[in-house]
Amino acid sequence: QVQLVESGGGLVQAGGSLRLSCAASGRTLRRYAMGWFRQAPGKEREFVAAIAWSGGSTYADSVKGRFTISRDNTKSTAYLQMVSLKPEDTAVYYCAVRSSPGGEYDYWGQGTQVTVSS
Repeated sequence: QVQLVESGGGLVQAGGSLRLSCAASGRTLRRYAMGWFRQAPGKEREFVAAIAWSGGSTYADSVKGRFTISRDNTKSTAYLQMVSLKPEDTAVYYCAVRSSPGGEYDYWGQGTQVTVSS
């Protein structure tokens, strides 16, 4: 099993910044991708960003230019730097790991709340 623990969420004013972290532990994985998703109240969970083992990244259109995903493979940790936050970014943010290339995200964290006030 793999455990994921997110941290760094909180309350911030519109235009502010937050940095989320996701630490993975447990079973050793090789060349796994890590991703960030979010779920706002009353909405379905949506993709935010993902990063491959090699560092290649993808983003949802809604966060391009404002969010940056990164990872430190020596620490088994992924980060999500969020700037220019908007009230519509308010959600619970989840970290996930995809252990098989092209497969589904099969490990998920508990989530961390991000609230952006207007």
